[in-house]
Amino acid sequence: MLIAGAILVILTFVLIVKKYEARLVLFSAGLIMCLIGGLPGDVMKAFTKAMVNNSLVPTICTVMGFSYVMKLTHCDQHLVQSISGILHKGRALLVPLSFLLTWWISLAIPSASGCSAAVGSILIPTLIAAGVHPAMAAATVLAGTWGSAISPGNAHNPFVADLAGTDMMTVIINETPASIIASVACVIVLTIYAALRNEGASDKRSQIYLAKMQADEKLSFEDFKVNPIYALVPLVPLFLLILGSKQIGILPEISVPLSMLIGVILGLLVTWSNAQEICRNFFKGMGDAYCDVIGLIVCASVFTTGMTAVGLTGALTDLMKGSSSIAAAAGTFGPFFIAVISGSGDAAAFAFNGAVTPFAEHFGMSIMDLGSLAQIAGAMGRSMSPVAGAAIICAGLAKVNPIEVSKRNALPCLTAAIVLMILL
Repeated sequence: MLIAGAILVILTFVLIVKKYEARLVLFSAGLIMCLIGGLPGDVMKAFTKAMVNNSLVPTICTVMGFSYVMKLTHCDQHLVQSISGILHKGRALLVPLSFLLTWWISLAIPSASGCSAAVGSILIPTLIAAGVHPAMAAATVLAGTWGSAISPGNAHNPFVADLAGTDMMTVIINETPASIIASVACVIVLTIYAALRNEGASDKRSQIYLAKMQADEKLSFEDFKVNPIYALVPLVPLFLLILGSKQIGILPEISVPLSMLIGVILGLLVTWSNAQEICRNFFKGMGDAYCDVIGLIVCASVFTTGMTAVGLTGALTDLMKGSSSIAAAAGTFGPFFIAVISGSGDAAAFAFNGAVTPFAEHFGMSIMDLGSLAQIAGAMGRSMSPVAGAAIICAGLAKVNPIEVSKRNALPCLTAAIVLMILL
């Protein structure tokens, strides 16, 4: 079963790379693995759970609905035009600044999917408008989401603190310097990659994008006058999420769906648009989000369930646990690669920290260091996984294949993981 599962996983990624319909490929592979594993009933359990009991549904659907309203009211274009002048003056810094901005915002919004949706809906169109390749724009935001690993809102930090017999902030303070240095290594490699492939900001690419936007929306940018109030509307939900986060606490805590609804209402009041058109576009955006993004997440859930059914996930985890003699490498690359394949770093990190980390001192490491290493490496692996919810969101916003995003993040995230392993 393990060999058959491994072949199916490899074949799945090959077909996705060749641009076959990702939902069909993921669902079919998951179905076949569940049949091989003798658990055909798990297919529909995973399917319906991801479709109905998925906490990402309200987040992703309301974010997409909000983006459709911003497009209808042209508030997004006012924001793009207001920022484009600044971005054009600092083109060489566009990719690294966007990565660092996402990385730090993810501390306040520790959900990778929530951060991708909230930040990506603003940054990705802005980066593309400035001439950054769409896949690179999505990769830049996705790569920045692993900053949430050192957030107090991350469930792994209190777990590691409990294992180490200390408090959560001690764990965070201990892992933060190494994480910051790793983030610098990540952004340097990402920036060099963008430069070598000529996927950074480009006047020619920017002109093509703006011309297409002009044609699609029947706008003329020659005499376009930016309304600063309109330009601020798309930023309001993001500010509400940051200021209302547990880490900042200036405002009462607010959910992503509520912040997006507030943004929609504000867009209606500020632009005095047709309320019926606003409503139609909001729900059209929600429907398209469910079709294009949630549908992919549902099929990815079936795929990961199939991996479990054939014992592939368990075998990978057991192999990782058995490498206690090389704990640092196992703690880094075990969670990292399982996260890449499964789209989630949580399961692998919790499994490793529960089974191996308590014995860290037996092979020359502290519990705190090994536990932090495993959970942060898992977050890095998730940031280059083509089946992660955050990757699917970023790819959807950029209208590119998730594999294209994953390919661009592979080397930066792997470099960051190696730097982290050396430092912790």
